[in-house]
Amino acid sequence: MRIAVLGATGQLGRDLVTRLPGEVVPLGRGDCDLTRPESIATAVTAAAPTVLVNCAAYNFVDRAESEPEAAAAVNAWGVRYLAGCCAAAGVPLVHFSSDYVFGLDATRESPLGENDPPGPLNVYGGTKLLGEYFVLAASAKNLVIRTCGLYGRPGAAGKGGNFVETMLRLAGEGKPLRVVDDQRCTPSSTADVADATVALLRAGASGLFHVTNAGSCTWFEFAREIFRLAGLKPSLTAIRSAESGRAARRPAFSVLSNAKLAALGIPPPRHWTEALASYLIDRGLTPLASRQSPVAP
Repeated sequence: MRIAVLGATGQLGRDLVTRLPGEVVPLGRGDCDLTRPESIATAVTAAAPTVLVNCAAYNFVDRAESEPEAAAAVNAWGVRYLAGCCAAAGVPLVHFSSDYVFGLDATRESPLGENDPPGPLNVYGGTKLLGEYFVLAASAKNLVIRTCGLYGRPGAAGKGGNFVETMLRLAGEGKPLRVVDDQRCTPSSTADVADATVALLRAGASGLFHVTNAGSCTWFEFAREIFRLAGLKPSLTAIRSAESGRAARRPAFSVLSNAKLAALGIPPPRHWTEALASYLIDRGLTPLASRQSPVAP
């Protein structure tokens, strides 16, 4: 197996490159830019993969509200061209999407399955949903994986670090923190998502799958658990989304169900609190990681 990974230098890409079986061909933006169709065709031909995994995306959620064309160029039109090139070469495409394809159902309180109708609230979510449609329409062999709240090493450098890193940095600067407490989702470790992705590839899976850690929390609860495990006590205040001043609306509930993954015989990823503790232990930042989390699943 020869697997090309687009977006190999990002946090999910890096974890995948170290876990995928066979020969792995890492591709950065310099090798394949989703905004330049000619580079996509050249990269697919040059890499000659048996599978191509796309981790590249425009993921500036708030900025997308003011630059929808830039978001669509990567997440929709670039993905459409990539899917077409892969289909023409007979190469299955694995593509990652987001829980932000949901949110329109404001009354939702149970985990969302792959058959639940999407309804994005923001431009970013809309472009990711278009990308899903293009990938799934291009070939029955393709695989789309929706995930949520990713964090991993080295972090989303282009966004200034992932949520965990950002919280630890701000706490270290002694700044008071205000974090939304009315958006419920599942923070997910890139290491765990990468492991499940490898399992899906080994199983020859295709179609649409949800892959996140287990359980759920609000972003405030996530931040509180980060600080508990790290032994920090910053000034932390829960706020409503309306107080955050963010340009893009976020889903009030976007917890994804891993039931389809389990039905395929693949153990769903561990609880988000366990994954977070492992992440912080790996970074040497958590004297409290062995204690049981007080956050409800």
